[in-house]
Amino acid sequence: MTWTTLPRSDRNGLAVVAAGKGPRVLLIHGVGLRAEAWNAQISGLSPRHEILAPDLPGHSASAPLQEVPDLQAYSDRIARLLDRPAVVVGHSMGAMIALDIACRYREQVQGVAALNAIFRRSPAARAAVQERAAQMDGTGTADPMPTLVRWFGERSSPERNACHGWLSDMDLEGYRAAYSVFAHEDGPADEALRGLSCPSLFMTGGREPNSTPAMSRAMAALAPNGKVSVVEEAAHMMPMTHPSEVNRGLLEFAERCRS
Repeated sequence: MTWTTLPRSDRNGLAVVAAGKGPRVLLIHGVGLRAEAWNAQISGLSPRHEILAPDLPGHSASAPLQEVPDLQAYSDRIARLLDRPAVVVGHSMGAMIALDIACRYREQVQGVAALNAIFRRSPAARAAVQERAAQMDGTGTADPMPTLVRWFGERSSPERNACHGWLSDMDLEGYRAAYSVFAHEDGPADEALRGLSCPSLFMTGGREPNSTPAMSRAMAALAPNGKVSVVEEAAHMMPMTHPSEVNRGLLEFAERCRS
């Protein structure tokens, strides 16, 4: 898989990669990434679907939020793209946003897939992620290496190299704002999950130490139409490192949402 830059258009203040025709799928990436993190899904799903993959506010070509950044502010900005119903898919912080959109924009969401989503972090994990957020001041040059080691380990790969470039080019204030939201959220409320009326898929990696399979199973158990899927050999960057398994799961889920 190549991670080349894709053309974008402006849609309601967001830079968006669009491809394909058919039922719509909205792809929402995680902190520090950009729409190209979904390249494998864009190419794999676009023969059957219209794909919209925005850059998060403050990431790549999308302008930052003007309001105080919180989860709902990111969700509200991205929900402007839902001028017709869609299956909404998110990864990592994008999964937080996708679930929030599904809970608050129900008429526009046919189904929601949360990939590598957190839910009720352990005290140690919560302290670690909030400490990382506290160390960011939005100035200077961020070192991407600790993040890359958490995501990929020490071994070089095309996926790791692509993320190195994206993190190195990241607007630091945009990164700080998004990461602070990510660090202080703990997943959707139990009541929100119980109120999800649309089909929902919770997919993560078997080797994921932070967005664990147990978290995905707990969310799926609360959601009335929830299903869980674990890609056993994958970790956090599953959409990039295990695209075949992810694409197969998403295609099956999108079909389920239309039935």
